[in-house]
Amino acid sequence: MTSTPTPKSEHELLQRAQALSGLTLGEIAQRAGIKVPKNLNKEKGWIGLLLEHVLGASAGSKPEPDFPDLGIELKSLPINYAGKPLETTFVCVAPLVGLTGVVWKNSHLKNKLARVLWVPVIAEREIPIAERIVATPFIWSPNVEQEQQLAQDWQELTDMIVLGKVEQINGKHGNILQLRPKAANASVKTKAFNHKGEPFLTLPRGFYLKTTFTQQLIHQHLRVE
Repeated sequence: MTSTPTPKSEHELLQRAQALSGLTLGEIAQRAGIKVPKNLNKEKGWIGLLLEHVLGASAGSKPEPDFPDLGIELKSLPINYAGKPLETTFVCVAPLVGLTGVVWKNSHLKNKLARVLWVPVIAEREIPIAERIVATPFIWSPNVEQEQQLAQDWQELTDMIVLGKVEQINGKHGNILQLRPKAANASVKTKAFNHKGEPFLTLPRGFYLKTTFTQQLIHQHLRVE
């Protein structure tokens, strides 16, 4: 397995990504010398890691975009045959403490979504992992309206965390953003504060993009009917 050189420009990255269009994950993995898992139960992030490897992402687990020199984040997007997203898209872990002075402009979430390479993958559950197909990748940045929506949702969710209401947040909060538990298992806990300012342990939370929003992106860029 050889590492792929980091792309030197956005154009080179997009060309590299679009060259994967129409290939199966099995074909891509074979070229990279990577074994395809039988299922994703214990390797949920495998598709993203495969794409990171073959496209030359260099950030790893660092809190920065996957292609730091280009300021571009990589997101795989499982879709069905009709181009409809099959699940919400994880963006980043949400901080539950230390939020003093954090505003949308300097938030980790804004940094992650400033420029995104989306790689849609036709991934109906009945399709074996190796036979799932990469659709046409595209690069996206939020327009003014989308940025306003993201900022508004982020503010609403962050205010609730600061006010000690993290346990009350559910899928109804946020128009395009969602905050929900993000942990490998229920035994993983992190510190938060309740409405009295008292510390307690809770499940880590993550910011996710709702499928209604990523569906809009698919329609906007791929013209899926």
